[in-house]
Amino acid sequence: MNRSKSTAAKTKLKAQAKNAAKHAAKPRRAVTALPRRQLRVPRAGLYEQAATRLRLLIVRGDLAPGQPLIEADLSDALGVSRTPLREALKQLASEGLVELRLNRSAIVAPLRRDELIELFEALGGIERCAAELAATRMVARDIEQLETMQQRIEWHHSRGEIRDYFEINQQIHSAIVGFARNSVLKATHDALLPRAERARFFGLSVLGRWEESVRDHQEILDTLKARDAGRAGQLLGHHVRRTGEVVAGTLPLEADETSSVKTSRDPRATAKRKAGP
Repeated sequence: MNRSKSTAAKTKLKAQAKNAAKHAAKPRRAVTALPRRQLRVPRAGLYEQAATRLRLLIVRGDLAPGQPLIEADLSDALGVSRTPLREALKQLASEGLVELRLNRSAIVAPLRRDELIELFEALGGIERCAAELAATRMVARDIEQLETMQQRIEWHHSRGEIRDYFEINQQIHSAIVGFARNSVLKATHDALLPRAERARFFGLSVLGRWEESVRDHQEILDTLKARDAGRAGQLLGHHVRRTGEVVAGTLPLEADETSSVKTSRDPRATAKRKAGP
């Protein structure tokens, strides 16, 4: 009797061991156990494209500060459904270009005098530090790149091509920060740049500022080529703060959310006309 029980126990243990070995040889794939919704790849392309087009319209002033962003109109103009459009608006809100409002249409973030001054104070400090580092870390090809871009902005300025000038101007500022070769500095600069872009574009339209900007960039380039870190930082920091002061000087001391909208615009027509492919 005892022998029978012992034999049965051994048989059971062998069966358990065999079963365990089988499962060990073919482990269950953990991926298949995850909820399907966690595996789906989001269609990020649509909202990113919508955000890019809207960002351009806001930066260039085609969508004015304080202007309501009507979802139905924008969805039709951009050729996207409301879901990616809303994701695009959330992205622009995180960049400080759009303000989301509960149970109301989002609006283009107004330009507020105090916020603008603070923004360019911070940006000026970052770019001043970047210029000081870049002056000592730039290599020959970096200087050549800045010289080429300087020639291009002078060309666009001579032809009155403000939008082309602005694009190269932005590239110059970003390039100098990149030449500092400091990833933390660059990440901080990138985070603030979207909010500063439209103020910079607007600043070029202020009487005399465009010409002043061209001269500033040439002087900054000369000091970088001379490896004069202190002077390069001083010039670039002042140049950036000056932009903030110029734009802030055109704004009222206290403005409500709609005061900066001078005329009523149809965002559907504006987006179709300006956004492009």
